[in-house]
Amino acid sequence: MYRKELFVFNGDTPIPAIIRNYEVKDFPDLIRIQRESFPPPFPSELWWNEEQLSNHVRFFPKGALCIEINGEIVGSITGLIVRFDPQHPEHSWSEITDDGYIRNHDASGNTLYIVDICVLPAYRKLGLGKWLMFSMSDVVTHLGLKRLLGGGRMPGYHKKANDMTPQEYLHAVTKGDLKDPVISFLLRCGRTPVHIAANYLEDEESCHYGALMEWKNPFYS
Repeated sequence: MYRKELFVFNGDTPIPAIIRNYEVKDFPDLIRIQRESFPPPFPSELWWNEEQLSNHVRFFPKGALCIEINGEIVGSITGLIVRFDPQHPEHSWSEITDDGYIRNHDASGNTLYIVDICVLPAYRKLGLGKWLMFSMSDVVTHLGLKRLLGGGRMPGYHKKANDMTPQEYLHAVTKGDLKDPVISFLLRCGRTPVHIAANYLEDEESCHYGALMEWKNPFYS
């Protein structure tokens, strides 16, 4: 199983942190993090529920990670293994993650797919999301998978939708002409664009598009 001890920084102040697999005892904290991170009008039925979390630790515990600061869980990342064909990339979040229940986890697949990443708002300046993403890359390397993949929201796109296609918007972000809160974060985590998926999520800010972005395992052969 996974356990990483490290220091994160609040300005110039180092803070000890632990990234580890989450367990059944952590479920109430994980649901609390979702509630605080996605307050109303975000629909409460989209927060993690205990059945989903139970499936995560049952079907793919190696892809269920959380981060602790001073003994408190303040963020998590969840994945499943799928068989991804770059020649046929179109899918929705709901389809590929089984609505977050991951009953379609395929241990013989080639790709670790990010289901969700979440960090408490009060801790988002510590770089925890990046460390969680790097830790999932560790899992990809450890299991000998081909890539880490996930669909990123493009929450800045609705402001530009009348002037450019989603592909043009993504290209502008990768060139540095525009910044997007999610896509720019994923670029900093080493992810690169693969495809723009239509109707990826019910997400008006992204005009329902998702940017599929991957990190390729440099040791894969």
